[in-house]
Amino acid sequence: MEQQKLNPTIVYVLAIIGLLCCCMGGFGFILAGIAFFIATSKLKEAKLNPENFDASSVKAMDTAKTVALVILVINILYLIYTIYQISTIGWDEMIRQSQEMMEQYQNQ
Repeated sequence: MEQQKLNPTIVYVLAIIGLLCCCMGGFGFILAGIAFFIATSKLKEAKLNPENFDASSVKAMDTAKTVALVILVINILYLIYTIYQISTIGWDEMIRQSQEMMEQYQNQ
């Protein structure tokens, strides 16, 4: 019987897109969370039947799970920071500061 291989590509893709979405107020936690969930479920399946899965692909999926977890934590921290900013200085002030930064960037 041939051993199955776990494919961590989708986990990496979702995690990296989640990292890019971190700049949008931390909402990349959705994609990073999905990536982490996929990796966790695949690894649970591999641990139930270790003889059916290739050891190197299990290790690669474990690495992908770690990457997804790190990106998930980054996104959650940024989301908390964004919520804190909105609650302390307000949405209008955040938008004004953002516009000032964009104007300064364009003037350079």
